[in-house]
Amino acid sequence: MKGLLVDDDELYARTLQRSLARKGIETEIAFDAATALALAREHAPDFALVDLKLGADSGLALIEPLRSVRADMRILLVTGYASVATAVESIKRGADDYLPKPATVPTILRALGLEAPAESSGTPSADDTMTPLSRLEWEHIQQALAETDGNISAAARLLGMHRRSLQRKLAKRPGPERRWVDE
Repeated sequence: MKGLLVDDDELYARTLQRSLARKGIETEIAFDAATALALAREHAPDFALVDLKLGADSGLALIEPLRSVRADMRILLVTGYASVATAVESIKRGADDYLPKPATVPTILRALGLEAPAESSGTPSADDTMTPLSRLEWEHIQQALAETDGNISAAARLLGMHRRSLQRKLAKRPGPERRWVDE
């Protein structure tokens, strides 16, 4: 199986690529819409995992052109900004599934139909648990810092918190027990 990962977050895309490779799935990475379309035309992947926000581009706008490259391509839209409105819009435009980010490899494989759905035993499996709040908070802080070019004071204002509170949170990096893509 061949795939295309379209995400402007290089670290996330490369980590996901390595994780999928361990499952025997080859992937190409594109960091923008133009590169994604060029790679799709060149490699005709079986699936595309497309981020909703690609810098100035939108992953929603990529769904139709990707579908025209290969009609049977599975298209999964992933986003850190999940909402009902974007989920509905992505399905209307032809996406096969919509996943909150960071999506785990088992979740992606289930969405692609490569892994059986988890049995419903009443208690969630390790793969089905939600991303810990501390991890989401950390990623939200990192996004604010990226939007303010690393300016702590501006990021704190953007987040609606005191600068010292933000500095204390930055000193507490999420530990290794936190789940992320590579699991």
